[in-house]
Amino acid sequence: MNKLLSMVTFVRVVESGSFTAAAGQLGVSVSAVAKAVSRLEEDLQTQLLVRSTRKLSLNDEGRAFYSRCQQILNDIEDAESSVKSAGQAPKGRLRMTMPVLFGRLTFLPRIAQFSARFPDIVLDVAFEDRTVDLIERGLDIAVQVGDLRDSGYISRVLNRGQRVTAASPAYLSRHGEPRTPAELAGHNCIVASNGPVWQFNENGRPIDISVRGNLVVTGGDALREAVLLDLGIAQSNWWTLSHDLAAGTVKPVLERYAVEGRPLSVVYPPTRHVPQKLRVMIDFLVEITRLSPAAERTLTPRRLRAPAARK
Repeated sequence: MNKLLSMVTFVRVVESGSFTAAAGQLGVSVSAVAKAVSRLEEDLQTQLLVRSTRKLSLNDEGRAFYSRCQQILNDIEDAESSVKSAGQAPKGRLRMTMPVLFGRLTFLPRIAQFSARFPDIVLDVAFEDRTVDLIERGLDIAVQVGDLRDSGYISRVLNRGQRVTAASPAYLSRHGEPRTPAELAGHNCIVASNGPVWQFNENGRPIDISVRGNLVVTGGDALREAVLLDLGIAQSNWWTLSHDLAAGTVKPVLERYAVEGRPLSVVYPPTRHVPQKLRVMIDFLVEITRLSPAAERTLTPRRLRAPAARK
């Protein structure tokens, strides 16, 4: 049995959802696809697919084997690309995941630029706010928020701005603007699912402020919408509200008390050879997350800025 061919066949069946679709992609008969998968199951001495008259689905063993097959096939593709001409354009499928709001506001508006530069790269993007296992999911790269646990992945910080506390001008016009963190007690604060304790810096000393409000939300997208709907004051990472701050639809408050926010990073599994498609995507993510000088002044706490040169 050609095990590599059987693995390719199995992956195509899983991704297409049927033997018929996989056969069409591979240019072979449906019976050949069915036999290849059956022989693979016999060789492994375990069932990988749950078959019914309507659909195919993976069982637990099938999901584990599928993720490993994806990784092996990706490694083969990477090995092939490493020995080809350096002048050849990057190509292939790039599987990635990123937070919903980052994808909607930062990545998707610039994706046409990436496709124009690298038309032979097929982007397969999942938008989700939870941290995922890249190897288990067969992913090449992820954009993640927060301090990364020691996972064995390679990581690169894309950007690190301040945590922004902000509200809409309409809300602040009706309720006034807090001048100190303690004054948040008199405001309706939009609480994220990670808790009602907001961090600030007062005279170089970190302080925690417990806030209250009539709305608790999950995800940066919902938090941003609540702020834009004049529902209260929120605190979040810089990129959650950066576009709205630049447009003036959201106003920062308590800037002098701001603390450094959680980093925005790109992570990918360790590999001896970083394929071209992955390298150009990392460069692109660095490019689109780089702050302009004006945004740097807006989003960097005053105490963290380099002192101006004396004339």
